[in-house]
Amino acid sequence: MRRNFKKKNSVYSIGRIEFRSSKQIFVTDEQSNEEIKIRKENTLHALDGDRVKVYLLPRRKSKTKRGQVVEILERGRKLFVGVLEKKKNIVFFVPDDRNINVNFVITQKNLSFTDGDKAIAKIKTWQDGYAEPIGEIVKVLGRKGESNVEMESILANNDFSSDFDAEVIKEVDKISFDLDKELSYRRDFRQKMTFTIDPKDAKDFDDALSLCILPNGNREVGVHIADVTYFVKESSLIDKAAYERATSVYLVDRVIPMLPERLCNELCSLRENEVSLTYSVVFEIDSQNEIVSHWIGRTLIHSDRRFRYEEVQKIIEEKQGEKSEYLLPLWEIAQHFRKKRFEHGSVNFESPEYIFDLDENSKPVGIHLKVSEEANWLVEEFMLMANKTVAEEIGKMGKQKEAKTFVYRIHDEPNSDKVDTFKKFASRLGYLIDTSSRSALVRSYNNVFSEVKGKSIETMMSSIALRTMSKACYSCDNIGHYGLAFRYYTHFTSPIRRYPDMMVHRLLTRYLDSKDNSSADKAEYEEYCKHCSDMEKKAAEAERESVKYKQAEFLLDKVGQEFEGEVSGVSKWGVYVLAEENKCEGLVRMTAMKDDFYMLDEDNYQVIGRDFGKTYRLGDKVRVKLIKVDLDKRQIDFILLDD
Repeated sequence: MRRNFKKKNSVYSIGRIEFRSSKQIFVTDEQSNEEIKIRKENTLHALDGDRVKVYLLPRRKSKTKRGQVVEILERGRKLFVGVLEKKKNIVFFVPDDRNINVNFVITQKNLSFTDGDKAIAKIKTWQDGYAEPIGEIVKVLGRKGESNVEMESILANNDFSSDFDAEVIKEVDKISFDLDKELSYRRDFRQKMTFTIDPKDAKDFDDALSLCILPNGNREVGVHIADVTYFVKESSLIDKAAYERATSVYLVDRVIPMLPERLCNELCSLRENEVSLTYSVVFEIDSQNEIVSHWIGRTLIHSDRRFRYEEVQKIIEEKQGEKSEYLLPLWEIAQHFRKKRFEHGSVNFESPEYIFDLDENSKPVGIHLKVSEEANWLVEEFMLMANKTVAEEIGKMGKQKEAKTFVYRIHDEPNSDKVDTFKKFASRLGYLIDTSSRSALVRSYNNVFSEVKGKSIETMMSSIALRTMSKACYSCDNIGHYGLAFRYYTHFTSPIRRYPDMMVHRLLTRYLDSKDNSSADKAEYEEYCKHCSDMEKKAAEAERESVKYKQAEFLLDKVGQEFEGEVSGVSKWGVYVLAEENKCEGLVRMTAMKDDFYMLDEDNYQVIGRDFGKTYRLGDKVRVKLIKVDLDKRQIDFILLDD
């Protein structure tokens, strides 16, 4: 959609449009980060989140830039969730998102629905001069408020679908592989002890570990990753569907896989007592636990045993058990590299993760904190080693030859202003944050995390510290990974659930196996990286929304009950409180705090009473009463009880 302007010396800007209200509409320039105000009549059918081209209007006395949308470059979302309504034989789709302030007209024939049903829609056409777009219903979900309907809504709101097109499934059904043919060019690891270690409810197995003793007494450790790109050919229908999703999504009660089930749970999965095709990083490690050499290439493995984390944890603790002669040496090596990583400046972030106990109807009946133990660390360290080694292999290649385009997982330095604010806050609680150097800052963070471990303020301190950090993302421009303190890092180890890992596998094959020394197109891969980073954010948002919904569902029949909790956040709306008993977070609204007029002190993570000076600060212990649960809005309301 485009509107033509023919003016001399015209200036344009490109950015995402944001509808903060019907009168507060802004476009943030991609280059300068400046905000441009847009009047509603100048939006040219743009919707919240769309990427648009803006003509900059002449400035008036106001310093605020003003503009007019002249072209919609990219819709911010493909799918919309809303309610179907029929009025005078016309079917309307009313989006749930209040920032999408237009209804869709639905012209589909023989659409089966009940007035008020929730549905997923997309924009079919939107002609100039028409106030409303013509929409197409992709799927009728069912009655508003039902758990399955709401989970499907969360997915669609973040541009994920729970279904694959029939043509994609047909393509999957035709896939097979010839074992004899694969033996001709793969290293054969089938006779070496190999096993997977995963959660008890895992269905797909991306990675396996192998261990054997070499003739010189050194240990050979294989990190074997599912060879997904053997089955998913570039530009195939399956590949296009996987790229569009870019990641698997983990909601509280379900997993929405990046690949169809036959691929992720069968063909690609490294299942027990089966031969699998893998892409491997194989390390030779000496008696001092140092890497002597490594090899990267395609392999064949036979998974001898599927371990659950709980089983491996018991073996580590008791120093005995099935396959302990393999698991304990691996744990010893992993410990060495974990210790070394932290000595070199890796930040020991452990974001709290909550596990919901669900009944047969997916209704939450309990919530508990997930605990990460040595068994998890064992697997984590070898995956980190493999990711780092692969990134180094290609990243350092450019020092001798032409720099190769590659997909890196990058993590920038923390925001200095946020670090200073955290430093002041932590000092009030008796914790020292030394910002004199990178190593001093990392050491301070790790010391704080160690000191608050197991204390009531652990979640709060980890959360605030995490906010000081930049967000990790994918890029072809390698700036290193600050949090891990790695100069080179990528994602190689989870191609079943992450599309960037598939890109890494393909680039590895191109650079290591091919006689063609040319580099992949950087601009093309940078666009892929941006898409994958964007979809990762959407997946994280969908996961957060599902947690909020299930927390609200868990508390639905507990209105009137009282809970001990702690202040977990502050905003202009009020004080957030995390209930200790069930790990559910709710809001105490400013309007419900009747003993004073409270004001937000954002820099010090607190609210202060204007007249009497009472404060509520992050980490404060409080007692609250649950007064309202809005399942539709996923909101939990508390009121504070007197001390």
